[in-house]
Amino acid sequence: MGLLLDSFWRAVAYCLHPRVILLSLLPLLVMVALSFGVGYFYWDAALAAVRDWLQASALFSTLWGWLAHVGAGELSQALPPLVLVLVLVLVLTPVIVVLSLLLVALMMAPAVLRLVASRRFPDLERRGRGSLLGSAVWSLGHTLLALVALALSVPLWFVPPLILVLPPLIWGWLTYRVMSYDALDVHASAEERRDLLKRHRTPLLVMGVLCGYLGAAPGLVWASFALFAIAFAVLVPVAIWIYTLVFAFSALWFTHYCLAALQAQRQQALAATEFEVLDAVPQAPRAPIALPHEP
Repeated sequence: MGLLLDSFWRAVAYCLHPRVILLSLLPLLVMVALSFGVGYFYWDAALAAVRDWLQASALFSTLWGWLAHVGAGELSQALPPLVLVLVLVLVLTPVIVVLSLLLVALMMAPAVLRLVASRRFPDLERRGRGSLLGSAVWSLGHTLLALVALALSVPLWFVPPLILVLPPLIWGWLTYRVMSYDALDVHASAEERRDLLKRHRTPLLVMGVLCGYLGAAPGLVWASFALFAIAFAVLVPVAIWIYTLVFAFSALWFTHYCLAALQAQRQQALAATEFEVLDAVPQAPRAPIALPHEP
C-alpha cells in the first residue's frame, strides 16, 4: 500500500511537468486531424443517410407532419444532425478510449519512461529488450481482447449496476496489462517481468481499475453535454485531451510503481544471494577452550 500511494503522488506531481503536458497534446493533435479528415469526407454522406432513414420511418414521418401542422417544420431540419451527433457520441466514445490508449502506449509511454528513469532511477540496470514492435504487438493483442470483452458485455450494460462496473473493469485490465509491460520492457528481463507481475498482480489491477474509472469520467461529462450540437466540436477535443491526460497519468503511475518494485525486487534478490554465499562458506572449526584443572 505504501508503494502504491507513493507512486500515485509522484505521478500526480509529474503530470505538472511541462514535458508531460506537451506530450499529452500530441495524441490530441493526431486524433483531431483524423476527426476533421473523416468529417470532411464522410459527414455529408452520413447526414444524408440519417435523413433518409428518418424520412423512411413511419414514426418520424408522423412527427414531421405534426411539426409542420403546428408551424415548427424547421425543427425537422435540426433533428438529423442531432441524431447523428448522438450516434457518434455512443460509437466514438469506446473507440476514442482505445485509440488514446494505443497512442499513449506508442508515443507517450517511452518518453514518460525515459523521464522517470533519468530523474529517479538513473542507476537501475537495463536488462530488457525495449522493442517498439514487441510493445505494439502486446498493446494491439490486448486491445483486441478488450474490444471483444467489451462487445460481449454490451447486453449486460442494460442492467443498471453493471454499466458502472464492467467497462471500467475492462479498461482497467487493459491499462494494467499495457502500462505494466511498457514500464518494464526496457529495464526488466522477461523472467523479472513475469515474476513482478505475478507478485504485484493485485495492486497493479487495482491501479488499472482506478485508471479505468478515471477514464470513464470524461465520457460521462461528454455524454451529458452531447445534446448541445453547437458545443460538440469543442467538447470532443477537450474530452480527447482529458482521456489522454488520464492515460498519461496512468503511464506515470505504472512507471513509478513498476520501476520502484523492480528495484526493490533486485535488492531482495541480491541480499538473498549474498546470504546464500555467506551460508555456503565453510566455517573454520573453533579450537576447544581449555578449562583450568581443579587441584
